[in-house]
Amino acid sequence: MTEQTPSTPPFRDPQLPFAKRIDDLLERLTLDERISFLHQFAPAVERLGIAAFRTGQEALHGVAWMGPATVFPQAVGLGATWNPELVRRVGEAVAQEARAMRARDDRVGLNVWAPTVNLLRHPLWGRNEEGYSEDPKLTSAIATAYTRGLRGDHPTYWRTAPVLKHWLAHNNETGRDVTSSSVRPRVLHEYDLRAFRETVEAGAVAGVMPAYNLVNGRPNHVSPYLREHLRAWTDEELLVCSDAGAPSNLVDSEHYFDTHEEATAAALSAGVDSFTDHGTDASRITSRIKRAYEQGLLTDADIDTAVRRQLSVRFRLGEFDPRYDPYAGAADFDTPAHRALAQEAAEQAVVLLRNDGLLPLAADTRIAVVGLLADECKLDWYSGTLIHRSTPLEGLYEQFGAERVEFAEGVDRVRLRTSQGDFLQVPLVEVADEVRGAEGALDPALLAGRTDLPPLTTDPAGTELALVDWGEGVLTLRAPDGRYLSVAEDGYLRASTDQPGGWVVQETFRLEPHENGHLLLHIGTGRHVCVAADGVKVAESGAEVFEPVFVERGEEAVRRVAAQADVVVVVAGNDPHINGRETEDRTTLRLPAQQERLLRAARATNPRTVLALVSAYPYTVRAATLPAVLWTAHGGQAAGTALARVLSGEVSPAGRLPQTWYASDGDLPDLLDYDVIGGRQTYLYFEGTPLFPFGHGLSYASFAYADLAVRVEDGSAHVSFTVTNTGDVTADEVAQLYTRAVEPSVPRPRRELLAHRRVTLAPGARADLSFEVPLSAFEFWDVKGSGWRLEPGPYEVLAGASSEDVRLRTTVVPDGDPGGPRRVLQRGLSAADFDEQSGIAIVDRTKVSGDAVTPADGGGGELVYRDCDFGAGVTEVTVRVAGEGAVELSLDGGPALAELALPTATSGPYDYTVLGAGIVAEGVHDVHLRLRGPLRLAHVGFSG
Repeated sequence: MTEQTPSTPPFRDPQLPFAKRIDDLLERLTLDERISFLHQFAPAVERLGIAAFRTGQEALHGVAWMGPATVFPQAVGLGATWNPELVRRVGEAVAQEARAMRARDDRVGLNVWAPTVNLLRHPLWGRNEEGYSEDPKLTSAIATAYTRGLRGDHPTYWRTAPVLKHWLAHNNETGRDVTSSSVRPRVLHEYDLRAFRETVEAGAVAGVMPAYNLVNGRPNHVSPYLREHLRAWTDEELLVCSDAGAPSNLVDSEHYFDTHEEATAAALSAGVDSFTDHGTDASRITSRIKRAYEQGLLTDADIDTAVRRQLSVRFRLGEFDPRYDPYAGAADFDTPAHRALAQEAAEQAVVLLRNDGLLPLAADTRIAVVGLLADECKLDWYSGTLIHRSTPLEGLYEQFGAERVEFAEGVDRVRLRTSQGDFLQVPLVEVADEVRGAEGALDPALLAGRTDLPPLTTDPAGTELALVDWGEGVLTLRAPDGRYLSVAEDGYLRASTDQPGGWVVQETFRLEPHENGHLLLHIGTGRHVCVAADGVKVAESGAEVFEPVFVERGEEAVRRVAAQADVVVVVAGNDPHINGRETEDRTTLRLPAQQERLLRAARATNPRTVLALVSAYPYTVRAATLPAVLWTAHGGQAAGTALARVLSGEVSPAGRLPQTWYASDGDLPDLLDYDVIGGRQTYLYFEGTPLFPFGHGLSYASFAYADLAVRVEDGSAHVSFTVTNTGDVTADEVAQLYTRAVEPSVPRPRRELLAHRRVTLAPGARADLSFEVPLSAFEFWDVKGSGWRLEPGPYEVLAGASSEDVRLRTTVVPDGDPGGPRRVLQRGLSAADFDEQSGIAIVDRTKVSGDAVTPADGGGGELVYRDCDFGAGVTEVTVRVAGEGAVELSLDGGPALAELALPTATSGPYDYTVLGAGIVAEGVHDVHLRLRGPLRLAHVGFSG
């Protein structure tokens, strides 16, 4: 027990409930002190003995940005394990290291911004690597496991406080702070909200971060969904942390508000509790909040509510109870257990996509390992600094012996000749090893380039450079000692970095045809390379004309080693900092042309060619022409060892695809089309033939499924079946359970994941699997009643090895609600509750709440509302509209019954007026509306 003395304030008393302690502390804080807590970097309050605090420590697959740490596979790779128990252990290890790192560096935060639960709806999204899956059920299962590991299992105190990213419907980097995701109610509830909801309801989430984009015309940082949905899912005081710079975007780029005071007040009122803006400088945000308060836009209660939520997290992290915090003094960092876990996770993430019997490789196989990623262990923007490193080449050396492995990277080796006949020359200097980010930084975007090395010069011999085209004409140039050409703040070109990286990558170039040569454009600065008396640099004028002189093409080196090998392993993929990353979406599913050439050269020279894709996202490849294809995300520090152990058969692969791999770009919807139902997107609705389906992954063993049984009782479907290893090696199988509505009244998924389980089976062993699936899993969001409904009728229950590899099926017929037609006389039609649309976007009805619809291009669009019941008859229709244009109404696709036109434009997009017209209708009909012009339709009413 804590000894009570007059000098012990209640907020310091660990015997009191957190709520009472927070009440006490709030009363002791001045208004200025409370306001200061609303910025990411909350200052200390020395008079109360309260330390400084910051929200936000990146920890997506290891502690990031703060120097060396254990690096686990990328999030999409963790999703590919389909193993929540493993991912929970990964989260636990990451949290342990965060605690250990904080013990020696108080810059390391415990409010961790992870995991990312955005669904991988579109494979060209630049941040595909950050999510777990295109499926909300799998995403929530993996995210819940990770947050439980991060949180710890103490009933009171948390090891770290995880914040989910990025709320909501965020899958594009192109114009990410100004584009609006048009999300119809069914997609909102059945898809985008679902992954967040199930993770929050699991109880190990401290908060969320809104995304940069707008949803239905309203910025996520002022979304009513934060209150209507997020905070309704839990009794916990969730902390909502803004994304970096997003509060200022409300005025500066989105122009949603006229003043920053209005914008900041609106965000705080909507539920944003911590403002991440202007880096460590809190003065601008706190000044805006003070002025908003003085203008009457905020109250003390608004400020106190936000501060309370932050303090709730701080109390749970044990900040005020160091003697009682079970995680204080943690020292588990880079332990043997963490290293083993990193390898286990990397092994479980490997997906065998195709195998005609070439794999696994015999121990005496002579291997040629080739490709741009064959001797790389790539990091991404949200990685820590590697302590240990394993490349595919190193893993194969270890597994098969260096004497049996030959290597050819496949780069093009060039000299760049100037217009004067000299060549670019990298000065020979002794360079101390320096790894980007090794010292850690609160904002690695601010890390400066090296200026301590001499810039490039020219001379008659020049330096042979390794040139790689990463696609779209984006090049890197590397010196013989492994250092990449880069440009620092002074504009000079140096061989200075160990890898491409940074918020603005300074190691990428383009060769632009010009007269009889090429200009060398430095992409990071947008300037061309020129040759000056004091060295090679970038400048606005005086661009040098270069002629690339190829010493060796990459294909030549590949053919040379491929011809001498029993098997060729081509390691292809992406650099996570180039062409597909935060701020930059991909433009195609195709492999970069240089890597395609290397693959063709290997295959033509030696048909026994294995393609190992190491990438943050799917590709489309001609898999049928290859005897074996594997994929793994960038697997962290043990990536190479893991891949080699799978290739050798020491580990049987059991990763499964967490998203659909499409056969071509033509199968993809527009990047900004968020209507997964209408656009027939993801495995849930896609009607084409994928290259590889969701859930796909092969094994070195074989498995038999049998004895599927389903019974419905107590509000659940109880499903059981058996899986038997019929192969001759011990292996994991990922048994997957899906459903399909057989006779739906509305479009429903072709398949929908209900549950899954990863099991390890020895040869001949059998697993008896059982699942309890709540009948709510069979429901859909019924726009007619604005709620969930279990439709009666048959549902297939499918068990198998992927969404397309179904081994067992049966049918269940649960009791359900037959529903009924829309009661339009009583409720009218909320414009966004349509069944079908063409050319329509959903927009904000007001800046505070509600939805409206508008023609997407300002010209025209159509809406259909099925099964509208007019009862004994109606004689009038009304529409609530703003803007300018007209609404035309018809029934069942027949002739127009009414046209309601605005005689003049309203004064603004939110200045609604009601128009009426006479109609005659009775009984049940489909209502068709045609919108013309840039108007907003909020509601349709009927009377008479």
